[in-house]
Amino acid sequence: MIDSFANLVGLGATDPAFWMPLAFLLLFFLVILAGTVLDGFDIGVGVLSLFAPEYLRPRMMSLLSPWRDANEFWLFLGLGLFVSAFPKAWGSIMGALYLPLCVLAAGVFLRSVAFEFRLRAPKEYQLHWQRCFGLGSVLTAFSHGFLLAQVAVGFQSDAGYAWFSFFIGFCAVAAYVLLGSSWLIMREAGELRARAVIWGRRSVRWFAAGAVAVSVVLAFVNAGVLLKWSDGPYWGAVLFLWAVILLGFVSIEMCLQRMINSSYRTTALPFLLTLLIMVAVLSGLAFSFFPFLILDELTIWDAAASVTTLSFILTASLIALPIILIFNIWVYWRMFGLSRPPLPPSFKG
Repeated sequence: MIDSFANLVGLGATDPAFWMPLAFLLLFFLVILAGTVLDGFDIGVGVLSLFAPEYLRPRMMSLLSPWRDANEFWLFLGLGLFVSAFPKAWGSIMGALYLPLCVLAAGVFLRSVAFEFRLRAPKEYQLHWQRCFGLGSVLTAFSHGFLLAQVAVGFQSDAGYAWFSFFIGFCAVAAYVLLGSSWLIMREAGELRARAVIWGRRSVRWFAAGAVAVSVVLAFVNAGVLLKWSDGPYWGAVLFLWAVILLGFVSIEMCLQRMINSSYRTTALPFLLTLLIMVAVLSGLAFSFFPFLILDELTIWDAAASVTTLSFILTASLIALPIILIFNIWVYWRMFGLSRPPLPPSFKG
């Protein structure tokens, strides 16, 4: 199958000009996936901090502290990788997505500055910086959804498509709220966990609505995507992916309802199911677009840098990736399970 696919693009399967763009596309997808999953609960908790009672906000912010520096890493890594590996696509995509990318940059910058300033500000100003962190989280989550919608409709900006992009932006905020609230359910007990269950129930259906809306619009706006889903050897895999997503949403709804009515025995399950849905949705989008970066216009081979440049970037990546993996495993392995605040030391005099 690889040989036949290579022949379609006029290259050999062992030609670096064929497999290097594929390798970088896979690496870029993994970075996007890691950023969405690992930075997602951070964004979700930031959004929720705007609605939580004031006395719970310090605890919510302190829960994020061990991962804040690591979470900022994924966006910059993804942008650097995309610009260096696919420079011929950057100009077209940047021109079409200039506004949501600027909103994303503003949100990321506001989150980073507000979190650090809150730690160092006098007590009377900490609430203001916490609100700025929450606002930056809303901007970041909304811009992710807006970007996704614009890519799905082929960068069209007519009135109907603009309203669709705003709707998907709102649903993306709900998706991150679900991820953040399910993480709080797993990490915290007491009132904050009970409130997180309510927040999760209010957001899960909006997340589901956004996933369905993106899929429907993507299929009807791009005839090639609909044909790829329904006709050919992959329709069974597409159907299975949809079944996984649907089952995941239903299971989250049932699990959160059970937490309200009976027990908290499966506190990690909503978080794991939300991660599964996000991975499935992103995998479905990647499958739908492959091998294009701009549907029906620009393939990964058209947009890729020269083989010499890709070889240099690949060598650097092979040196850096083990360090990155070790660092992130060391940082993130504690993000699961119940968090217990440190006990103050006892002074004996």
